[in-house]
Amino acid sequence: MMTNHQVEQPQKRSDLRKFLGKEFFIAKRQVNWLMGDSKFAKVNHKTNLEHSLIKHKSFLLRPLKNVDMYLQHNKVPNLKIAIRHLHKVVIQPGQTFSIWKLVGRPTKSKGYLDGLILHNGHISKGTGGGLCQLGNLLYWMALHTPLTIKERWRHSYDVFPDINRTIPFACGATLSYNYIDLQLQNETDHTFQINLWLDKEYLNGEITCDTDLQLTFEIYETDHMFNHQWWGGYTRHNKIWKKITNLVDGSTTEDLVTENNAIMMYSPLLDK
Repeated sequence: MMTNHQVEQPQKRSDLRKFLGKEFFIAKRQVNWLMGDSKFAKVNHKTNLEHSLIKHKSFLLRPLKNVDMYLQHNKVPNLKIAIRHLHKVVIQPGQTFSIWKLVGRPTKSKGYLDGLILHNGHISKGTGGGLCQLGNLLYWMALHTPLTIKERWRHSYDVFPDINRTIPFACGATLSYNYIDLQLQNETDHTFQINLWLDKEYLNGEITCDTDLQLTFEIYETDHMFNHQWWGGYTRHNKIWKKITNLVDGSTTEDLVTENNAIMMYSPLLDK
């Protein structure tokens, strides 16, 4: 029988405190980029690693309840701009891949439009909105590789009911420039490359390697449940596991990737 998960009621903070806090953490991360000892991965269009580990795609335009479709359409040019800085990035042994280190701050002067953003579980709009779809795609693909997840921020809220979900709940990564990042560390002896592109319907991605690793990766969930919290809200929980199979000798390893606890912004008892 599963253990009951207690989740604290969300706290409300003033707009000024949220703004100052955000700018403080942005500056702190920028100092870390300059003074830290991490070696960051860079784009190299001349490199084309041929051994594919994982391909994945996600719909660009997905109708969402109470969300204006123009925010979905604006997301497309935002993604186009961002992936120009990420496509063909090569992650050498010992290097770290960082979305924001490569993409930079999304601003209107760079061509970014207002898109969908989620703030404390509520739908809003902001410049560069929609880039979380990129974080979700990259995180899911990275789980199917030997790359180490150095930094990943899970979604604290479950905002939308499942609609044609093809992967387990909470297998995404939220983003906010620049201190809420997705970073992948290459602690292996192999080189990896990330490829990203758009077509009319999908955001597409692929991670390739310099050798055939003879490994398969399976990501699955256990302990999925809903809870009614003491303060009145509902929460959703699960555990994500990673199973690696060596195709040479048949050996397997299974590790817990993360345990997710999200506040639901809809009732699980209502029709979706």
